[in-house]
Amino acid sequence: MTYPNALVFVDFPVTDVDAANTFYSEVFGWEVEERIPGVFHRIVPGQNFRLDDGSQGPTGNLHMGISNAANMRPHPDSAPPPPHEIGPGRGTRAWILVSDDDSFEGILERAAAHGAEVLWTNHFWTEFGGANASFLDPWGNQLMLWSHPEGAEQDPQTHELVGDWQLPDGWTIE
Repeated sequence: MTYPNALVFVDFPVTDVDAANTFYSEVFGWEVEERIPGVFHRIVPGQNFRLDDGSQGPTGNLHMGISNAANMRPHPDSAPPPPHEIGPGRGTRAWILVSDDDSFEGILERAAAHGAEVLWTNHFWTEFGGANASFLDPWGNQLMLWSHPEGAEQDPQTHELVGDWQLPDGWTIE
């Protein structure tokens, strides 16, 4: 069997790379490297993936980019490409696993304070046995916050919740 194609990174198209740098740094606590000022910054979202015991494993995390939609690089012509507009349905949708030392509420509060629109909170998706919340960043990219509540297990065939775990009051479920 051959090795499958591997994801390198995902770009968030934005109209203001510096503002997006500040947004992602302050909302998630991520390190953002200014690679090409005003055009492309690289998000380094954390340390290595964790092992079952909570320690860091040997595998580094995935990186993401912040790209100026009006000057997306690389481009084969040395002149900037024609301007691109960010419109409905053109943003990125990224799933973010919330760390044990943060919370949906904290992230959503920081995101809203920096111009994000909260789409929903307190939803449980039985397909993957996880809680989620979501917001749009100021440029229309959708960030999905994800966690797996302890004790929330689902049947692998039916995807229905099993066991004693109860959905908290006021939560939605699908």
